[in-house]
Amino acid sequence: MDVKLQSQIFLAFFRVGMLGYGGGPAAIPLVQKEVVELYEWMDDEEFGDLLALSNTLPGPVLTKLSGYIGYRVGGFFGMLGALFASVIPTVVLMIILIGFLTSFSDSPIVQGMTHAIAPVVGVMMLVLTYNFLKTSRNQMGWTGMLALTGLAILITEIADVHPAILIGILLIIGFSSIRHRKQEAGQT
Repeated sequence: MDVKLQSQIFLAFFRVGMLGYGGGPAAIPLVQKEVVELYEWMDDEEFGDLLALSNTLPGPVLTKLSGYIGYRVGGFFGMLGALFASVIPTVVLMIILIGFLTSFSDSPIVQGMTHAIAPVVGVMMLVLTYNFLKTSRNQMGWTGMLALTGLAILITEIADVHPAILIGILLIIGFSSIRHRKQEAGQT
């Protein structure tokens, strides 16, 4: 067991757990920063695939990401460290913050703090969306990326189809595409 690697896994997800106030939307860009940019355990494309798969499964996205990445990078103990590091800070902070917020909930400072977090999370999600669109454009070109984005908006917003149905359909298409590519590679 590589102690340095295990401590890096713990530290990466501990920072995410400490700073990921607001749940999945706030934590996803932080995980991406740690895993892709800082430690380079995976690239943007693999992270995007993992994020897409994680969003299709039930439960909090941070625990799914930390469990998978921890296991992939550091095995069983990496998974345990990543899960523990991402969950424990949230539990401790929630206990402290709930006590603090309930005693000062009428304070304009506390109300301002809670209102100020939403735009910050929004900007972080915008940056992550921009990075994913850039990756999609590089892989599919402008036409494919814009067509798929427009189709997703049309289906979810205008046709009022639940996003889970769209995600399920895209998962099936993605898996069949991967299987088709593997079969073609095996035939050559």
